[in-house]
Amino acid sequence: MSQLTEAQLVDVAEVFRLLGEPNRLGIVLACLNEARGVGEIGEALGLSQSLTSHHLRLLRTARIVRATRQGRHVAYTIDDDHVRDVLRNMIAHFVEPHEHAHGPAGDAGGSPDESEGES
Repeated sequence: MSQLTEAQLVDVAEVFRLLGEPNRLGIVLACLNEARGVGEIGEALGLSQSLTSHHLRLLRTARIVRATRQGRHVAYTIDDDHVRDVLRNMIAHFVEPHEHAHGPAGDAGGSPDESEGES
């Protein structure tokens, strides 16, 4: 894999920052397997329509989701298979059994090699 340019590195970091917000991650996961409308997404996650729309606007700008208009209805889905694959792989990583248990991110109970090289 070729090395990323500085601009590409910033773009990738921004995508992970956007997905680091639980409501936005929930929205993306709600759209993982099928197109969904704003109202349906908001209702499923307990978010207002305006907050859901705001998050969707950010996710569209970052090319994480895309909108498809069907008359007056707009449905949102994952932008492409690259995004879908990253999300599915990350989910698989966290739901598969591991040889050793880890605490939540940032937990001091991790393996000794996790802290090596960190400053």
